[in-house]
Amino acid sequence: MPGEASESELRGPVRVPNGRMRSLTTCTSSLTPSPTKGHRLLTPGNVSSVTNLQESSAAEVPELNVNDPVRPALWNPATPRSQSCPPEPGCWPSPGTRITDSPIPAAPGSILKLPHSRPVCPQTIHLRDLCKPRGAFKDAKPNLVCRTQALGPRGGRGGNALITDKREVGQRSPGPKASVFWQDSCLGQTHSSGRQRVPRDSAMWTGWWLWPLVAVCTADQFRDNAVRLMQSTPVIDGHNDLPWQLLKKFNNQLQDPRANLTSLNSTHTNIPKLKAGFVGAQFWSAYTPCDTQNKDSVKRTLEQIDVIQRMCQLYPETFLCVTDSAGIQQAFQEGKVASLVGVEGGHSIDSSLGVLRALYHLGMRYLTLTHSCNTPWADNWLVDTGEDEAQSQGLSSFGQSVVKEMNRLGVIIDLAHVSVATMEAALQLSKAPVIFSHSSAYSLCHHRRNVPDHVLQLVKQTGSLVMVNFYNDYVSCKAEANLSQVADHLDYIKKVAGAGAVGFGGDYDGVSRLPSGLEDVSKYPDLVAELLRRQWTEEEVRGALAENLLRVFKAVEQASDHKQAPGEEPIPLGQLEASCRTKYGYSGTPSLHLQPGALLASLVALLLSLCLL
Repeated sequence: MPGEASESELRGPVRVPNGRMRSLTTCTSSLTPSPTKGHRLLTPGNVSSVTNLQESSAAEVPELNVNDPVRPALWNPATPRSQSCPPEPGCWPSPGTRITDSPIPAAPGSILKLPHSRPVCPQTIHLRDLCKPRGAFKDAKPNLVCRTQALGPRGGRGGNALITDKREVGQRSPGPKASVFWQDSCLGQTHSSGRQRVPRDSAMWTGWWLWPLVAVCTADQFRDNAVRLMQSTPVIDGHNDLPWQLLKKFNNQLQDPRANLTSLNSTHTNIPKLKAGFVGAQFWSAYTPCDTQNKDSVKRTLEQIDVIQRMCQLYPETFLCVTDSAGIQQAFQEGKVASLVGVEGGHSIDSSLGVLRALYHLGMRYLTLTHSCNTPWADNWLVDTGEDEAQSQGLSSFGQSVVKEMNRLGVIIDLAHVSVATMEAALQLSKAPVIFSHSSAYSLCHHRRNVPDHVLQLVKQTGSLVMVNFYNDYVSCKAEANLSQVADHLDYIKKVAGAGAVGFGGDYDGVSRLPSGLEDVSKYPDLVAELLRRQWTEEEVRGALAENLLRVFKAVEQASDHKQAPGEEPIPLGQLEASCRTKYGYSGTPSLHLQPGALLASLVALLLSLCLL
C-alpha cells in the first residue's frame, strides 16, 4: 500500500500444545519503533501483512514464552488506542487478511497464523468483517454458541479453551463472572472457572482475544459451507464479457500465446479463476457496441459467437458449449463450465426476425432487447434519464413481434439495459419468465440500469429472475463498493420478489470497477459465505447459485413451440435508418407497404398503361 515501509522478516519459535515446535515467519509492514525498547507500536492501521507457520524441529529454535502474547487490542471495538507488543511473535492481521491451516507459501497480505495456539480453524477465511472500524463483530450473528479450540486464559500453560459460553457476539468482554471452560491438551483434563470471580483486567484481556476467535471460527464455517454447496451446485453467472476482451486485446486470435486462458492475467476471467470460483455455467456475452447499429452489427455479432464456440473447441477439458438446460446439468456432472451465448443488444438482429432465428440456430439463448441505445423497436434505459428520447414507448408493434418470436423459439428475454416502459411491456407480453442478466436493485442504488420495486413485483408474479450486477456504479452508486453491499442487493431482491427471483450476473470483464472482495470470478465463494452468514438457507443459496436460472430456462423451453408458424411481418421501411441499407424486398413488393390511397393510385396507373397497350 502507498506510504508503507518496506517489509522485513522476523523469526521466532512457538511451542504448540502437542509439543511439536513450529517456526514462525512474520513479514511485517508499517511497524514503527516505540519509545519502549524492544517493542513496536501496533495499531489497527499498522499491522503485519503475513505470518506463516512451518514445521521445524525443536533443535532449530528455542522455546518462546507464551506469557508474552501480542496484545490483541486491534480486536476491541471500544479500544482504538495503540498497544505495545514484542517483535518476536508477530502481529494480528490487517483487514482482508486470510487465516489458513495450510503451510502454503504466503503471498503478500494473504496468509496468517495465530501465534501461541494450535491452528484455530481448518480452512481459509476472510477477516474483512472483523476489522470494520465501527466494531469487529458488526455482521456476526447474536447469541451465537461457538465451540472451538483456542488459547486458554492460563498464560504459561499453553492450554486450549473449549468455549461454550453463550452470549451476544460483539460484547466487549465476558465480564467479571464469565464461565469459561478449557481443556489441557497435554493432561487431558477439563477445568472450569465456574462462576468464580475473575479480576476485571483479566476478564477484559480475555474478552479481547475470545470473541475474535469465536467470530473467526464462525466465518470459517460459513466459507466451508459455501464451498461444500458450490461443489454440488456451482454458480451459473448471467453475464461475462470475456469475449469482448478477447476482441479488444487479441482481435479474437485465440492461438496468440498472450491469449492463453490458463495464464491470461489482465482480465477478471481465466480458467484457474473460474475453477477457484466454482463457476459451473456462464452466459458469455456476444456484444457489439451501439455504434455498429445500421452498419456491421450482424457481422460483429457473428464473430463474437464464433469466438465463444472456438473457446470450447480450444479448451474442451474446461468448456462445454451447450444450448439448453439439460446441457448445463451435463456440464455440471462432467465438471466443466457450461458455455452459452447471450447476445447483448437488440441492434444485433438489425430489426430482422430472420436474423433473430439465424442467431438462435447458431446457439444464442438470450437476447438483451437493447443495449445503451434505442433500437427501432425498443427503448433503452437512457430514456429514463432524459438522455435519449422515447421512440417506441417501450415496445413498438415490431418489438412485440420480436418478443413473441423469442417465446416461440425458446430464447430467454433479457431486460438488462432497457427502459422501465420496455420492462413493463415485455413482462406483461411474454408467455415465459424473463431475466435481467446483469442488473441490481434501484431502491438501494438509484441508477436507471437497476430494477425498481414495482418491476420487482412483476418479476415475482411472472416467476422471472434478477441476476445481480457487481459493477460499483450499480451497487453503491459510487466509485467504491464492497462485497457486503452486493449482498445487500441480493437480500433486497429476495425480500421484495422472493428467493426464487435472485441470481448472479457479475458483469466481469465488462466493467472498470468492482467491489472490494469481488475482484474477479474466483471470489464467488466469499459472496456465498456472506449470504450464509446472513442466514440464507441452503435451499435459497442453491437457488441463487443455479436452480433459479435453471427453472427459468426450463420454463422458456416448455413455452417454445417450433411447430407454430414463425413470424414473417417485416418492420416498416420507414422505421429504419436507410443511409447504409439496401431496400431489397421492400422495393420489390411495394404494394405490401403502401397506404390504401397510394395503392389505389398505383392500380389506376397500371390500368392506364394497359389501355395504352
